[in-house]
Amino acid sequence: MTVAHKCRQEGLPNPSSEPRQVRTASTAAVSAEVIEQGRKIYADQCASCHGADLKGQPDWKTPLPSGRLPAPPHDASGHTWHHADDVLFRIVKDGTATVVGGGYESDMPGFGAVMSDAEIEVVLHYIKSTWPERERRYQAEMSAREATDQ
Repeated sequence: MTVAHKCRQEGLPNPSSEPRQVRTASTAAVSAEVIEQGRKIYADQCASCHGADLKGQPDWKTPLPSGRLPAPPHDASGHTWHHADDVLFRIVKDGTATVVGGGYESDMPGFGAVMSDAEIEVVLHYIKSTWPERERRYQAEMSAREATDQ
């Protein structure tokens, strides 16, 4: 069952019913149930590379022998919060190499064939819910700026 279907079934707000930049900009209005759904999907789809504790792979800033970077942490020690919502969404959906372009190589595949847009959204809500207020505020402000620039 998709997250969007479960949200409809339980009378919860559908995270995919608003423009992407708005629906992921803040976790303040997101229910604990949605955060928990995101945690479960993260555990199933993301934790094998990014860690159950969101700490990423060891030495994530040092390239592997392949020249690619290890999976970064998604907690406040990483750089996930440095990216706007739309960028985070596209990286998860389409993969890092596709989003960055220019021949950039990454081990981060796209999950668009595995996860629905709503599932990607709730995973991002979960990740953001773990950040301290300063990082959440910075990331939300950046996302809002980028949304108005488009």
